[in-house]
Amino acid sequence: MNDFTKNMAQALFNQDKINDLLRKELQQAVNDLLEAELTAFLGYDPYARCRLEYRQFGVTTREIADLIEKMYGSHYSPAQVSNISKQMIPKVEAYHKRKLSDKFFCVYLDATYVPLRRETFEREAVYIAIGIKPNGHKEVIDYCIAPNENIEVWTELLQSMKSHGLEQVELFLSDGVVGMKQALVEAYPKAHFQRCLVHVMRNICAKVRVDDREAVMNDFYAKWGKLYSHVVRNLKAIEADMLVFYNYPKQIRPSIYSTNMIESFNNIVKRKAKPKAEFPTEQSLDIFIGIQALSYNDRYFNRIHKGFGQVQDTLESYFD
Repeated sequence: MNDFTKNMAQALFNQDKINDLLRKELQQAVNDLLEAELTAFLGYDPYARCRLEYRQFGVTTREIADLIEKMYGSHYSPAQVSNISKQMIPKVEAYHKRKLSDKFFCVYLDATYVPLRRETFEREAVYIAIGIKPNGHKEVIDYCIAPNENIEVWTELLQSMKSHGLEQVELFLSDGVVGMKQALVEAYPKAHFQRCLVHVMRNICAKVRVDDREAVMNDFYAKWGKLYSHVVRNLKAIEADMLVFYNYPKQIRPSIYSTNMIESFNNIVKRKAKPKAEFPTEQSLDIFIGIQALSYNDRYFNRIHKGFGQVQDTLESYFD
């Protein structure tokens, strides 16, 4: 017998109690239905009580209540809207604390910048880790927020992932953050590292003349080594890290030579954050990113990333 059945049995002999019970259950059901639409509409600190914080984004709780009335034909007061939106707080907190899968075949690491107001208006770094399991299922593993990108914060995020159950990673992918490779070795000594080729190509193009870019990409070492010797030296220093993806099945190589997959998630975050201008607190930004992560993970829960389904047995063989 579940809680609802027990409560109903206890209320049978009291009409007022029955009405009260049904009203509460109906309200909870409606709240659950509204949650996805409401949080998508809010996209920022959904539990703020201060009308001023809502107005900073040009939307008040009363305006949200009016929108719900137009969508569903029933009226919710600003206080009820605020109460409904609070439901996301424990869900995001639980997301950060959840036990992770013990292994991911590859993990993408990247940071994106989102406007946040502390004492002054700044763009702060959101560190994001997205992984693909050997079975091809992908998810936002975790994220954190800091004033800027540095290896110390990345190290903390890696250690947090490990403490929450992620024991084995075959391949990490990231851009050229100084110290990243060493941080990965310390956290996951058996993992391999792939330097994002797209970032490398962008860096090369930024250091050569515009008219030379197309030709440089086609035959860099032999034809342009003397003219751009400093670029060649830097490129040769990281050459081994750029070709790691060739060690894995060809079916998944298009997905593991760059961090493009995680950048697509970053673009979603930036697009949805843009109408808000800025976030009033770090906590409001945390809830906003959490909503995007939960939505992403729900959307891709049972989907297999392109190419991974064809080589699942091979990918499983990389682990103990």
